[in-house]
This record gives sequence, structure tokens and C-alpha cells, in this order.
Amino acid sequence: MTILGSLDPRARLLVHRPWTPRERRIVWCGLMGRLAIAVEPLLGFVFFALFTWGIVWRAHHVRSDASLIVVAPVFALGAFAFLGYLVAVLVAPVVAYAQTHKPIYIVDGYVRYRPPDEDSAPGECGYVAALFEDQSVACEWRALGKKTYPARTLAAMVEFSTFAGIHTIDGRATGLLPDGDLPLLAIGIAPRH
Repeated sequence: MTILGSLDPRARLLVHRPWTPRERRIVWCGLMGRLAIAVEPLLGFVFFALFTWGIVWRAHHVRSDASLIVVAPVFALGAFAFLGYLVAVLVAPVVAYAQTHKPIYIVDGYVRYRPPDEDSAPGECGYVAALFEDQSVACEWRALGKKTYPARTLAAMVEFSTFAGIHTIDGRATGLLPDGDLPLLAIGIAPRH
């Protein structure tokens, strides 16, 4: 079995296509939304870094405030915490957008669904895989959801990307990307629970 999201070497020989401008724009809007959210940790990082620098500068240049240096690590820790928050907010959408420059593969084979196993995390409903004609795995992904997937295999024409998953099955969208265009910052599109 292949590592989840990894591509069988034979898949590199498959027919493939680039992401369409519309598909790439959807991912770009998601990235812009995350950048809007990232303003908060960016400002927090700058604020705490400037406080740290100001305290260190003042402790070294104003003799009466030399003991102030002991609080500088607290602000430096705050700056690093905000920097970590900034990176955490931006990593996934930046990686997702970078993946839009890789191909979408097309295979005339099968789609396999299988239930969760002992390696599945809570909230996962199983696995979905694109299979070659000989039913060997081209690429497989974990699936999230409330209903557990039954074990079944269906003959299908599949379009998939290694990072995102299956885009279409027999020409029908899987819901991986929304049907319409997104607002620039992609705000308010997630379903409310």
C-alpha cells in the first residue's frame, strides 16, 4: 500500500492536466482569507518583538533601568509564540496554493472506499483511493466525515491531485472545490455546525 497522499511511480506516466484558472483562483481566495486572519499574529509578533528590543535597548542605555532586562525574555517568548501562530495559520494554505502548480492526474480505473482501520484518527470516516486498471493503488487519502465508508470499489474515470484528493469521478465534481467562485477572502463559506 502506498503512503497516504503519495503517488505510485507509475502514476507519473498518466495523462494529466494543469489546474484551471478557476480552480487555482478558488485556492488563492482561501489563501487570501488566511492572510487576512494572519494579520493578528503578525501584529502581535511585531508588537512583542518591538517591546523586547525596546526593553533591551533601554536596559543597556539607561543606567537606572538596567534591571529592566529581566522582563525582556517574557516579551521575547510572546513574540515567538505569535510567530509560531503566524506560521501555523499560513502553512496549510501556502502549501495548498503551491500544489496548484502540480498536475491533476486522470486515470480510467477505479475508486475504492474502505472503512477506517486501527491507524485512523478520530473524525475520519475511512479512506478513498484512485486505482489503476489492475486495481492497484495510484494514490490514497484519509477521509473526514460522520458516516463510515463501506468497503466498495467502483469503475470510474477519476481526476485527482496528490495533495487535494479526488476532484471528479466520471466527470462529476466531488465537492473538493466549490462549484461557484468564492469571494476574495473566502469568508463565510464554511458550513455552520
